[in-house]
Amino acid sequence: MYARSRLPDPVRTAAVRAVVIVAVTLVQLMIAVLCSVAQVWLAFPMVIATVVSTVVATWAVLDVWVTRQVWRQRHGVLSEPSSAARRRAVETARTRTRRERGV
Repeated sequence: MYARSRLPDPVRTAAVRAVVIVAVTLVQLMIAVLCSVAQVWLAFPMVIATVVSTVVATWAVLDVWVTRQVWRQRHGVLSEPSSAARRRAVETARTRTRRERGV
């Protein structure tokens, strides 16, 4: 089984924030449904609050995605040259050395 590396701090912070907001939204949804079934006056305000929370939760999830993409761009993976590129670089260095020596 392969081990996943730990998320970078800004991405992890955004992910935790998104999970908390989504959890609160789901609790609000359940309260709104139960209030609607029981025909309590609190049903309408809870539905409004749930709609607003859904927008905020969507924004929070998008924030995780954007933060991850920005982190990747700023601290991206260092690429290693392929063997063909390495071979070409060695040949170029040899040619340059020969020219400098006057061979």
